[in-house]
Order: sequence, then structure tokens, then C-alpha cells
Amino acid sequence: MDVSTAADAAARSGLKTWRLAGRELLPLVQGGMGVGVSAGRLAGTVASHGAVGTVSSVDLRRLHPDLMEATAHLQGDEARDRINAANLVALDRELRRARALSQGRGLIAVNVMRAVSAYEPYLRQALASGVDALVVGAGLPLDLPDIARDHPRVALVPILSDARGVQLVLRKWERKGRLPDAIVIEHPGLAGGHLGAARVEDLADRRFDFDVVIPQVLDLLRGAGVEREVPIIAAGGISSREDILRLQGLGAAAVQLGTAFAVTQESDADLAFKQVLAGAGPQDIVEFTSVAGLPARAVRTPWLEKYLRLQPRLQAAAHAKARCNMWFDCLAQCGLRDGKADWGQFCIDKVLGHAVAGETAKGLFFRGAGRLPFGSEIRPVADLVAWLMGGSADPGEAAPLPAA
Repeated sequence: MDVSTAADAAARSGLKTWRLAGRELLPLVQGGMGVGVSAGRLAGTVASHGAVGTVSSVDLRRLHPDLMEATAHLQGDEARDRINAANLVALDRELRRARALSQGRGLIAVNVMRAVSAYEPYLRQALASGVDALVVGAGLPLDLPDIARDHPRVALVPILSDARGVQLVLRKWERKGRLPDAIVIEHPGLAGGHLGAARVEDLADRRFDFDVVIPQVLDLLRGAGVEREVPIIAAGGISSREDILRLQGLGAAAVQLGTAFAVTQESDADLAFKQVLAGAGPQDIVEFTSVAGLPARAVRTPWLEKYLRLQPRLQAAAHAKARCNMWFDCLAQCGLRDGKADWGQFCIDKVLGHAVAGETAKGLFFRGAGRLPFGSEIRPVADLVAWLMGGSADPGEAAPLPAA
């Protein structure tokens, strides 16, 4: 589906386009998914349809055999700097790939978790590589306007989950002379991966529901006189045109989807990864505390079953380690490395790396709580965009799961 056709389909369905970084876009944002799930191929393909494609910045060297060969064996003091440098090279490569695939359409964003140790280097590399937008979650990006000060045309987009977080970011950013160019409101009870709540027990809190938080955020923006300048992107549990219509009716400008794009043909993950996510039903999805100290939502795989069974024992024995298991300290604070007993006790980079490679017995497979538009089928991005814009659900070049 080309951009004009998709825009026409959106208009016929009663959907509204929106603007970010000076461009008119379909109301679709592909969420950032690491390690290596949303890289250049997925982000560029999504952008080519007139939407926002997002590269997740974390440990992208895993998608580049030459960079892995140069760094996988490293240990000791040299490892961290050389691995981080390789990841910056990989990020630049993936952004170039995304840009080429986009053919000048849509926007290319980079997602950076505030919680990663290379947070600022990732942001600066994305800026140097010509990214259109920076999206930051897993913490409050209060310093983002300072880091991007010399790049006023790059859209700055924080990911938040409630009105209190939005109010704090608005207050701090206004002092720096900058407003968010958009705000992602991510529902922690519906999204996948790391979630914006303090505890697993808080995921069902009513304050996170879209019909509560979106009006509250609009009131904050209206009170600051910037309602028209800061569009809201609703994230979590979206799978149809009807969902988008409902959220735009509440005041959102666009929606963000993660898992639905993760299982497309163009996703940068292995086919087996897509099969695990697409084949998981509600009974297969579990919530737990991640190594980053945040609630998380993932598929109940053999590895996760075993980990959850051993978790009480592992947490009781938690203690600070002399070094990171993977040598490069991917997180600024890590439950396993730092001995935080009430946080997760596993190496997240290792298990996410196993997942993106399709190693189902050893991987952690983050997944949202909602149903997928095409069930267990693996379809092209074009089919997903057409469906969300109110088009046909008939497959284009669908690749259904092979028979067991």
C-alpha cells in the first residue's frame, strides 16, 4: 500500500492523520523493541508506508556478524568500551538501512531506554546519524532537551504512563525552553516489555486507563497553553481501526503498536521468535519483575518458567558482583550485577539475545497483553497497515506458521 492510498483509506475510515517533525503521517507508530527486534529493516519498511518506524538502540551489534566476531570474545577492562563502540557503529548502520528503505516517506525514530548505561552515547549517535525523532522511556528523560540542544528539528518524544509523569516532564522541560514534540502514553496493563509502573501489583491501577489519563494529560497541556503543539500517542492493546477511532475520540493523535509489528515478515527477529509471540494466548503471558527493577510482560517460555520457579531462591542469594556477566554493563542499574534482591536476577541482554535469535528454550520473549490482528499468522507490514487503516484483512503475501 502506498502512502496516498493508505491516507485515503484512513480518511474513508474516519481516522485522522497527524503531524510530527513537520510531516503529515498516518496515525501509526511502530514501537521500539530490543534486543534487535526493531532495527533498520522493520523501521524503514514501516516508514515507507507513511508512518513512524522505530529502531531500538540496544545491543544492535547482534545483527552484524563482523561486529559480533570482533567483540563476543572480549573480557576485562577493554570489553565495555569496545562493545559500546561496536553498538554505535551498528546503530548508524541500521539507521542508514532504515533511511534507504523508507524512500523518503514517513519518519525514522530511535528508541533509547533511560535505564541503559550508554543512554547518552546512543542518543548522540542517533543525532549524528540524522534521526528524525528520539523516543525515550524506562525512566524520566529530564535531560533530553540538553542532549539534543543543537538539533532543534529532531522531535523529542518521552514515553510516560500517567499524568504525574507528564506534569513533571513538562515543568522541567519548560525551564530548558523546550516542549515535547509528542508524548507516548503507554498503558502498563497492556504493553509488552518493561512497563511504566512501580510494581506488578500496580499494573491494573485505574489511573493508567486511557479514558482517565488521556483527558488528564490534555487538561495539563491545555492549562499550559500547548494542547495543539504536543500530540498524544496512545500505546498498548491496539489491534484494529476501531481501537484507533476510540483513542482518537479520546484525544490521541496516533497510536503505537509493538508486538503486532514484531511478528511481521519484515521484523528483524528470527522467524522462531515471531512464532513464539504469534502463537501465545492470554494464558501464556506472564508479568514479573525484571532485572531493571520494573514490571515486565512476556511469554511463559521454558526459560521463564524455570526462572520464576527459582526466583525466590535467587533473590535470597542476591549479592553484588565484581563484574557484569556480559562485560559491558548494558543497564545503569542491574538487579543481578548490583545485588538488588527485590529486582530480577538474570542477565537481560543474554536472554533477549537468545530470543531474537529464535532460541525458544533460552530466551525471554517480551509480548503485549492484547490480541494480534492476524492471530498466529506472520504477514507483511503492508497487510498490517492496510488492516489498521480500515482496509481488508485478506492476506497479501502472508507467511502462515508452518504445521507442527
